[in-house]
Amino acid sequence: MSTRSRASSGAGSGSSRPTPSPAPAPAGSFLAQPLRLGRVAAYAGLLVFGAVVGVAGALVQGGFFPAGLLLSLVGAAGAFYGGARAVGTKAGAVAPAAGWLVAVMLLTATRPEGDFLFGAGLGSYAYLLGGMVVAVMCATLGGGPQPTGSTARLAK
Repeated sequence: MSTRSRASSGAGSGSSRPTPSPAPAPAGSFLAQPLRLGRVAAYAGLLVFGAVVGVAGALVQGGFFPAGLLLSLVGAAGAFYGGARAVGTKAGAVAPAAGWLVAVMLLTATRPEGDFLFGAGLGSYAYLLGGMVVAVMCATLGGGPQPTGSTARLAK
């Protein structure tokens, strides 16, 4: 076989095949995405909102025991799940849950005068444990949008 026939068949080193272009990188997880000012502001707002919900729930659950406990847990669940849906990520549920947890833990501490907000009753413990369970549930279930493409095969 001559050099000319090898070059025309593509077997030689002189072949000019087009190289495939690299595929675009996938979006990745939350930690791999760059932070934007709007997203940071949304998370900060959700953190403050979670703290407000925690304080309001602590006051309501002790005031109206059976109904107040359910109302405060439903309010916390609405804040956690609503944060996940509003931002579109699971971190949207973690931000108000972190604010709720910080506020509630600060309210459980006793003051030098001996005053405290939470009593040693079933309602207080149910609110603390129930709020943490609701926060974990909303953080694990509050997923982002589902793909809307065809289920048969992804397009190229």
